[in-house]
Amino acid sequence: METGYARLTVYFEDPFWVGLFERGGGGTWEACKVIFGPEPKDYEVHAFLLENHCRLQFSPAIEGRAPAAEAANPKRRQRQIKRQLVLPACGTKAQQALAAQREQGKEAKKRRAREERETEQARQFALRREKRREKRRGH
Repeated sequence: METGYARLTVYFEDPFWVGLFERGGGGTWEACKVIFGPEPKDYEVHAFLLENHCRLQFSPAIEGRAPAAEAANPKRRQRQIKRQLVLPACGTKAQQALAAQREQGKEAKKRRAREERETEQARQFALRREKRREKRRGH
């Protein structure tokens, strides 16, 4: 006997927060995408779901199998939940752009630091050479 399932994923898709409702059962799968706007609180999502679930426009049913039944070990479930919380729900363009910007900033900072270090070493070397020349001239 196959049972139905429902899942809600809330993630940031530039520039809004989006809720992805999925439901399935009996070998079918349906989805609905809802735009929340600013970051919704947990109670706001819950209230939205209670008020508007019957009005959601789900996609036409497509063939799909239900998620595999998992072991009921509570410690394993807790570890899986922690792993999922660390990973982003969806890789967004904004997150990828910010990551690329941070990497470019790191590279620029390294390059600047290396150049400053080299110029400081060259200045100190020139100063030492000048001191040696002054000593040779004999004041």
